[in-house]
Amino acid sequence: MDEQRKKVVIAGGGITGLSAAFYMQQQIREQNLPIDIILVEATNRLGGKIQTVRRNGYIIERGPDSFLIRKKSMDRLAQELGIADQLVKNATGQSYVLLNDELHPIPGGSIMGVPTEIGPFLKSNLFSLTGKLRAAGDIFLPRSDIKGDQSLGAFFRRRFGNEVVNNLIEPLLSGVYAGDIDHMSMESTFPQFVSVEEKHRSLILGMKKTQPKPEQLPNKGHAAKKEGAFHTFRNGLETIVEALEEQLPEVNFIKGVRIEKIEKEEGRTFVTLNEGSVIEADAVVLTTGHAVARQLFEPHGILQELEEIKTSSVATITLAFPESAVVQDKEGTGFLVSRSGDYSITACTWLNRKWPTTTPDGKVLLRAFVGRIGEEAIVDLPDDEIEQIVLADLRKIFEINEAPEFSIVTRWKDDRPQYRVGHKKLIADAKEQLRAEFPDVELAGASYEGVGLPDCIDQGKSAAESVMQRLTRLN
Repeated sequence: MDEQRKKVVIAGGGITGLSAAFYMQQQIREQNLPIDIILVEATNRLGGKIQTVRRNGYIIERGPDSFLIRKKSMDRLAQELGIADQLVKNATGQSYVLLNDELHPIPGGSIMGVPTEIGPFLKSNLFSLTGKLRAAGDIFLPRSDIKGDQSLGAFFRRRFGNEVVNNLIEPLLSGVYAGDIDHMSMESTFPQFVSVEEKHRSLILGMKKTQPKPEQLPNKGHAAKKEGAFHTFRNGLETIVEALEEQLPEVNFIKGVRIEKIEKEEGRTFVTLNEGSVIEADAVVLTTGHAVARQLFEPHGILQELEEIKTSSVATITLAFPESAVVQDKEGTGFLVSRSGDYSITACTWLNRKWPTTTPDGKVLLRAFVGRIGEEAIVDLPDDEIEQIVLADLRKIFEINEAPEFSIVTRWKDDRPQYRVGHKKLIADAKEQLRAEFPDVELAGASYEGVGLPDCIDQGKSAAESVMQRLTRLN
């Protein structure tokens, strides 16, 4: 019986790899299948970018701090792991854009910067009268006749003009990918806007039509408070990583070891680890970044186009203060920074307001972001210099009259994959090459089909389903 056992190697123990392992283990148990899962993680910990620091009653995220509720897969996984009762929603409040040294409220009714209510947009000081009139032109502009992919910048500049894009849409959209919207792929990031244009012609009218009417919303009464759109866990995102590790007893975790080679011999796939051992694998799920995937397949002359996926570097700094140290006259949960200003920070979240469960009473917790395409040198500076630069920026915006109790700097070097125009085709071609040359290998993860945590879970689950279909067919 043992000779017939099959082996699946999962490369990478971030959320994609852990999700793949979880959904495979589920099917193996249900059908009592003779399949072993080996998960190889190059570092000594699981979770990848999910890293929670729990310190003096603070919950501090080094990587992502939450995920969109409307993308269901993370909530579903939490449910299956029995930890859904630990989910908390963000507190809602005003968000701002920092422009000309002033915090301007993001106009009410704007969805990713696209106005659906004219009143708040017309009252906003984010735009000149000329800028507002140009943006209103969207109502009359024809549909685009562009076929295929285009950049976010080109699409939104055509519909709304430069001012609205530079002062609102760019800070909102580029923040997600730490990228340049004039190169980012519409097809791979926000295809829903293209669909709205195709169907309704005007983005303003189309977004207004597709928004649920107040009476359709689950809130009671017109004065009901807006619901948060994001979830995290009361004790930090690492809660899900800990639950996954604990609930994957059949998975053989190998930490602190890298995959050095993936080779094929007489139709069989062999995985060589850097400590010298070789695993004969019936399937491999590669959830590493695209640079590692490209390197592993360089000897075979495939996946080399993945080099075209650029990356950017960012750093975050979380600063803890006593409440008395920070004087803020604006209510709200945070702000984004327009590129036109002389600031190093690109965004700041007032965590104690947005996520009250992260911060002890009587304390203030701020998280600032630095680094974006073309402005990445700051990421390499020592922690104390980043702290001084960020504090100097924040002190221009509101009063901070004491040093922080502590700060935590996290650097993500060459880490944010940029989904540039043509990305979708690039990934489809890469997967096609793998199917032809290494049909036992699946690609999944943030470099490919979505960077958010739910997107990564979806990719892990999909890779797991492909592998299990193939292996059960072979049985």
